[in-house]
Amino acid sequence: MTSTTSSTAGAREHARAQATATAEPDLPEGITAADTTWTVRLPAEGYLGTVLGRGTRLRIADPHGAACAHLFLLRAEAPWERLNIADTVKVPWQAYLGDGHPLLSDQGRVLATVVADTSGRHDALCGAGPQGRELLARAAMKHDLTARDIGPTLALFRGVRVGADGALAATGSAGAGGYLELLIQLPVTVLVVNTAHPLDDAPVTDLDLVAWPGDHIDVTALNSDPEYRRAVDNTEQAWSAARTRQEWI
Repeated sequence: MTSTTSSTAGAREHARAQATATAEPDLPEGITAADTTWTVRLPAEGYLGTVLGRGTRLRIADPHGAACAHLFLLRAEAPWERLNIADTVKVPWQAYLGDGHPLLSDQGRVLATVVADTSGRHDALCGAGPQGRELLARAAMKHDLTARDIGPTLALFRGVRVGADGALAATGSAGAGGYLELLIQLPVTVLVVNTAHPLDDAPVTDLDLVAWPGDHIDVTALNSDPEYRRAVDNTEQAWSAARTRQEWI
């Protein structure tokens, strides 16, 4: 269970548990510590948040084979615009994440795109359970956000598939070493929790997160669907408008 912070002893245990998140994660091949802008190894029941700039590449990895990352994104300079799971599934006509899959906001813009995935065991249907929601709220508080700012989340490294009868079935982990990489396309606040999936209560292991300035990627080469191209156009227009407003201030 999540440790309570209602007493001094509970707060101390909680703070010490979070301190283990300073352990070094495994780095992607060709990336050194000097290249990175954010690195963390997140233990079971850990939570965190950070702001990542446009053009950042974020690798979320499952080094030991039993992590479960509940992920939520909000536009950093406009947090009322946030990840919309319904559109993330509906616009690409696909409920299962993979290369080229956009993570769309509720304004029809691309917050990030999946540019690499070696796991294939993810879930965009169930969201986080009560414990995951509590931990996400804690992560949100550190960015002046509340539980009301958090919508349905993506779960990474614990797969779910829909059966012919419409029932949801957990498919578990793909094993140790799997990862998913995102290209951040608008500045975002990233909230991540590493805790059990609602349909899969297997014990959770460490989660690695590594961010670095990404090389230019032609995202339309990953996804040529007209719906995706339209969302990318919306994103670029918003980015250009935001930069123009900033220049006038």
